[in-house]
Order: sequence, then C-alpha cells, then structure tokens
Amino acid sequence: MAKTSPCFHFIPIFHAHQPSGNFEYVFEECYRTGYQAFLSLLEDHPKIHAGLHYSGPLLLWIEKNHTEYFERLRQLVRCGQVEILGGGFYEPILISIPEADQIEQLKLLSAYIEKHFGKPPTGAWLAERVWEPQLPAALAAASISYTMIDDLPFLAAGFEPDELFGVYIAEDLGKSVWLFPCLKELRYLIPFGKVGDCLTFFENAARLHPGAAAVFGDDMEKFGVWPGTHKHCYTDGWLKDFFAALEENAGWLKTCTPSEYMASHLPLGRADLPAGSYEEMMEWVLPTERRLRFTALRAEFDKRPELLASLRGGIWRGFFRKYPEANLLHKKMLRASARVASIPPRRANLEHSGKFRQARDHVLRGQGNDAYWHGVFGGLYAPHLRTELWRNLIQAETIADQLTPGGLIPRVEMLDYDADGVSELLFTAPEYQAMLKPSDGATLAVFDFRPTASTLVNSILRRPEASHARLREVSAASGTVKSTVSIHEKLQVQEPNLERFLCYDRYLRHPFRLLLFDASRSISDYENLHLGEVSGLAAGAYQICNSSATYADLVLEQQLLEFADDPANPPVVAVSKHFLFGPAPHGCEVSCDFRLTLSATLRRPVAIGLESVINLLAPTEPDRFFETPDGPRNLRYLGALPGPLLRVQDGWQKLRVTLHAPSVQEFWVTPIESISESEGGFERVYQGSQILAYWRPNLTSQTSFTGRLLWRIEAI
Repeated sequence: MAKTSPCFHFIPIFHAHQPSGNFEYVFEECYRTGYQAFLSLLEDHPKIHAGLHYSGPLLLWIEKNHTEYFERLRQLVRCGQVEILGGGFYEPILISIPEADQIEQLKLLSAYIEKHFGKPPTGAWLAERVWEPQLPAALAAASISYTMIDDLPFLAAGFEPDELFGVYIAEDLGKSVWLFPCLKELRYLIPFGKVGDCLTFFENAARLHPGAAAVFGDDMEKFGVWPGTHKHCYTDGWLKDFFAALEENAGWLKTCTPSEYMASHLPLGRADLPAGSYEEMMEWVLPTERRLRFTALRAEFDKRPELLASLRGGIWRGFFRKYPEANLLHKKMLRASARVASIPPRRANLEHSGKFRQARDHVLRGQGNDAYWHGVFGGLYAPHLRTELWRNLIQAETIADQLTPGGLIPRVEMLDYDADGVSELLFTAPEYQAMLKPSDGATLAVFDFRPTASTLVNSILRRPEASHARLREVSAASGTVKSTVSIHEKLQVQEPNLERFLCYDRYLRHPFRLLLFDASRSISDYENLHLGEVSGLAAGAYQICNSSATYADLVLEQQLLEFADDPANPPVVAVSKHFLFGPAPHGCEVSCDFRLTLSATLRRPVAIGLESVINLLAPTEPDRFFETPDGPRNLRYLGALPGPLLRVQDGWQKLRVTLHAPSVQEFWVTPIESISESEGGFERVYQGSQILAYWRPNLTSQTSFTGRLLWRIEAI
C-alpha cells in the first residue's frame, strides 16, 4: 500500500481594526464593504477554518450597532470554524507601554472575548506585528500561549526561508510563547495575485515541507475596505474563488486555526529574534533621506532574495525620533499612566473606585497605536486621531489630580518631559496644563484646556516625506488607480495639483514663537514660510531666570548677523519673555510679555511677530470659525485681520479662544496644511492655523520694544 503524504496546512489569520475616535461613517462603511461581506462569504464556506482578530474599539462599535454580527460569530466559534484571537484591547503597540498596562490591555480583551464568545483566547494579535524579545513574559502573564509576527525578524535572525513553515518557541526569562511566522509572499499574493498562483505556492510548499504549515496574517480591510478591493474580492469574485479552490484541494491542503495546528504539531525549535515588524513598517520608520537611500539599495538587490533578507530598516521605536510629535504624545501617555498609578490606594479602591476605573480606561484608550506613527497607514497626520488620544490622556490626568491630595493646587515642575536631554517647565492647575520649552525658543509645546479636555496646539511639522517624490511624479495623473494591486504599489491623489501645497516648516509648530524679520515681507511670505526670520530668536535656547506655579521669566541674547552692516560687529539683541498662567471666568488665561533691547539701532526697518498655533480640527464645519469684521470665516481662512482682538470658536469642543495683543498692527492668519499618504491616496490635511500678531516697531531710531500676547480660553 502506498504511503499517504500528510496534509499541508494553511493557517489564515485576519485582523480587523478601527481606532477610537474614527468617524462614525468610517466604521459603518468599513463594516458594510469589508467585515460584513467577509463574514458572509466565510459562512458560505464552512470548510475554511481561520483565526479572526477584532480590536476592542471595533468590537464595542459592532456590539452597539450590529449585534447580529456577534451572534453569527458565536455560531462560527461554536462549530469550530473560527478561532477568535486576543490582543491589546485598544490596539496598542505593546512594547511602547508600561508592562502593567500591557497585561491589563491583554486581559481586558480576553475577558471581553470570553464574555461574548464563550471562551478566552489563547492567542494574541500584536498590533502592527511589532515584536521585541521581552514580549513573551508579558504575553505569558496574560495567559496568552501564542502569537504571530512577520517573517523578516526570523530572516534577520539567520533563519532560512525554508525554515518558516511551522511554529517556534520564543522565550524571555523563562516565560515562553509559541510564535508563528507570517509569510510576506502570501501577504502579497492574497488577494492581489491570481488564485492559481496561490495554489502553486501551496503545492510547492507541500512538496518541500509535507505536513508543515504556511501562515497568512494580515488586515481584513484588504478584503473590501481598501480602495478597489470590494469589487476585486466580491463583485469580481476573487475571494469566493480562493475559498472554493481551498475546498476543492482539501484532500492535501487543510485550512486550520492556529490552535488546531498546535494541538497536533510540536514547535520546530527556538526563535530568538531581534526587534522588528513587517518589512514596510521597518522602512517607513527610517528618516526620509535614509529611507530614500535604503529604498534605492533594496532595488539593487531585487533579484537577490538571499541578500534582501539581510537588509532591514529600523525598529518601530524610531518613530519617536522621526516625529517629535509622536514622541511628545508617547511621553504624555507614559506620564498619564504613572499619574493614575500613583493615586493613593485608599482613594483608588474605596470611595472613588468608579473615577479611578474611568482614569485607567482613559489611559488605555490613549495607548491606541494609530496616531503614534505614519507610513501608508498610521494616523500621525490625522488630527482627529491625535486629538482622541490627547483627550483621553487629559481626562486621565485630570481625574488623577482630583483623586490625589494637593493635586488641585497650581504647581510647576522642572523635568525632561519629552526625554530630549533638556528640561522643560510643566505648569498644572485645575483649568489647564502647559509645557514650556526653553530650548525651543521659549515656546509652548502643550496647552491642555481641562474643562473640555481639549488640546489646543496639536499641530504638526510639515516635513519632507519619501512619498512626496512619488506625489510629484504622479500629480499629472490625478485620481488614477492601478486596480487590484497591493496598497504599497497604488498611486492615487484625492485632489488635483496637491504638490502645490508642499512646503516645509523650519520649526516645530509651537505657539509664542518670536519672529524678527525684514519689514518688506508680506503675509504671502508668511504663508509660504519665506519670512527669513532670525532663527536664533525663533528657536534659540532661552535661559530660565525665575519661575513659580503661575509664571516664568526667560532671557536670550542673540547677534543679529542678518541686520549687520559690519559682519565683524553685528548688533546684539537681548530678549526677555515673561509667561503668566492663571484662571479666568469660564476658563483660563496665558500671556506672554516680551521685550527686545538692542545694542544699537538697526539700519533698516524690521517687523516683529509673536506666533500662535491653534488646531480646532475640521476646518470647514460651520460650528468652527474665526470671527471677522465680515462675519464668521471657516478655519481655512487666509488673510490679515485687525487687532487688538481676534476670536476663534469651536462649537464641537465647546470652547472659545480670544487672542489679545495690545498695540498690534494686525493679525496674519494662514492655515497649516500637510500632504500625507493614506490607504486612500495622497491627501491634504488641515493641521491648524498659524496666527501672527504683527508689529512694526521703529527700531531704526529706538533700541527697545515691548509687546504682549494673551490667550483667553473659555468653555461655552
């Protein structure tokens, strides 16, 4: 009798996620075109076994809006067709949050899955498949026995491609989990290759590795949500044909869940892997110039796969270096987590236990990964996603102060808040929290308005991105799409001539930056970042003279080489800034009084500006506007407005900001708009408004000038 070859196994794992704070219509559209359509097709093919992962925010939305979906999932779980995977409830990058929070995030989703689907998960999906060697300990502590990551960390550790058809053991300090390698080749074949090519892949793998397994792990959004994929997968029938082909070949090719495979197979050995993620992520994290060189280098070795495996980019933490805004948000999260953890146990466990639980939930919500990074995906450039995280972290810290003795007393702390090696001043009161950066022009990097849990700054530096070169190349072909190609190869723009909006900031978008520039410059120069201001004043390192819980005095001396007739003897300007923080009716105030003192008069006229940066999100919504002499104007307003008062209102966040600059000549207002890439293509995103309080002092005949800018923030 001929010996029967063992079945080859295919383990498909599909991950579905929508972040907290995403728009309601986005949830509904993704549900209709992706999650609902996918589940219906899976129900029609009962022989297809799969692992499914849904993030906590998406599960909460489905539970509220489509409870019938849960019953259908329960039926698939009961009959053994589907295994539900756990993970961090709010989809954090686990390695970026404190260990206690890692375990709580994992246990929270496990408990939710057990409650709604009958049993706790034994496996976990890692957000963005970001791996670091210490993860097994946290996973094991949360009763997780397996997870999966992409193949690149395996290859970087010296594994050969032929060794990746099975499961391994990853261990840290005696704690271990089983680790499945997800194959990049399958990620690109499914669903963008031909069904026949997928079968050829499985046939070749089965011949070389009888009885082994190939793992596919990727986004469920590839099957209906990404542009063009609903037509490809459902209207044109790719996914139905793929499932049918798997069923027709079930005699030698068996689909199974991860746990089904683990029940009948042993690990192939240890996997001691470096930090990593999927290949594209490790490229996106590189600084732009380095990324461009890296991409060119990879292109040189496209036909040498054995060498390509040795070319790897950065690690996920590199986004904190690439994007200071992500780093600042991350440090805000760490501080909020620590503040809540420091609430006295008596208050946390007894009379205020409900509030403590709220604070913990706000911290966990503030750890959702999407706004901490950017590639083709990632929401760093999406203000509404950044705002959702900030709002939760503000609420967590506010509750922590309410539950901590003395927490409502105004205070100032000197600390290296953002871990950049220099100290900042952090002012905290019941109405606000503000972080002043002496090292960056004595500007405010953070201003939180606690009555409405709003962060007012929340803009982003417009910087060169590797994708901008592609945008310039395809701008003439606006809106074109190569159908049924990978999201990484697709070229699409959401409006024509987007490249005209590409401009790059010199400094982080922090308010109260002092700009000294030639008086011939115009608002058009301000809009296009061509003021030619003295950078040493704008972004120099100020020295702290005095500070208290409500004020800070800072000084700087700077040579004005730009205004020197004799380069060997340039004039010197001494600058002082006095910040004052305090309560006000229905809110609070922050003011900056500044003084410039010159060693000699200047030979040509200059202008002075003190800049505000305010982001109230959706620029064209009628409830968000500037008050102007001609009536309300939307937040994309560009122009000069008379002083000394300027008001901007946000009916959604229910707040008003009044800028008061005595003796100011006018306010220059221009929108800050970035160009970034998403799964929908290149898009223009409003990141707030830059508002310059503009003075024209006569420094050709006098040697000093004083000015003042005050913000009053009110809840309405």
